[in-house]
Amino acid sequence: MSEAGQVLRRIVLSAALAGTTFIGATTVSDAADAKVGDKAKAVGGSNWGASVTGAKPAPAGSLTLDDKQTAAITDINGYFNGINELRGKFLQTDAEQQQQKGDFFIKRPGKFRFVYGAPSQLVILSDGETLSFEDYDLKHADRYPVDSTPFRLLLAKDVNLSRDADIKELSATDDLVTMTIQDKISDNQGQIQLFFVKNEGKLELKEWVIAGPQGDNTRVEIANLVRDKPADPKFFENSPLELEALKGKH
Repeated sequence: MSEAGQVLRRIVLSAALAGTTFIGATTVSDAADAKVGDKAKAVGGSNWGASVTGAKPAPAGSLTLDDKQTAAITDINGYFNGINELRGKFLQTDAEQQQQKGDFFIKRPGKFRFVYGAPSQLVILSDGETLSFEDYDLKHADRYPVDSTPFRLLLAKDVNLSRDADIKELSATDDLVTMTIQDKISDNQGQIQLFFVKNEGKLELKEWVIAGPQGDNTRVEIANLVRDKPADPKFFENSPLELEALKGKH
């Protein structure tokens, strides 16, 4: 087992047990993969790989919303409720500027699959009820209730952030909407900051930053988005047989 694999598994599991989001797990990559930010800048014009060290948890307590902010939340709810299936590329950057890239697939309600690129062999998926960390390097899978992640809020059958989340911060301009939320479930102490751009008046999610209880921040940028292209239903199924098939190949 590689040292990187050991570190990745330990951090992924500690993030899950802490009630933070799965994508908030710090990833470890080799020196070559650290250059992915430069290559990814050509994808969708996103500022891939910028620092996340400045992101801080929002103050305690919920925000008192004005009419403009209430309207922005309505738009955000509508954005998530309007997603049936979504796929694209992601780039994950931790507070130490280590990066990992891959592909993701989302199917509402509650299903997703994030496939990390080489050298990682990590697949993180949800079948709508169970969140699975399937580490093909370790030939091991760990599973937790998907309700322990913020995706309980964002990929629910009925997304209603005013009802289900504490709105910590919200800023809306003509071009950008940012919002920081925390699950009202007391065990989920991690905060997620969402960044939306406006294109012809319509919102599009571009990135999010996870601020964990210990101040460890992780940024995820998404690009090459494709809506409503059906994915294979097996993408969202736990796959212990796939893990079993890897035995003897490493």
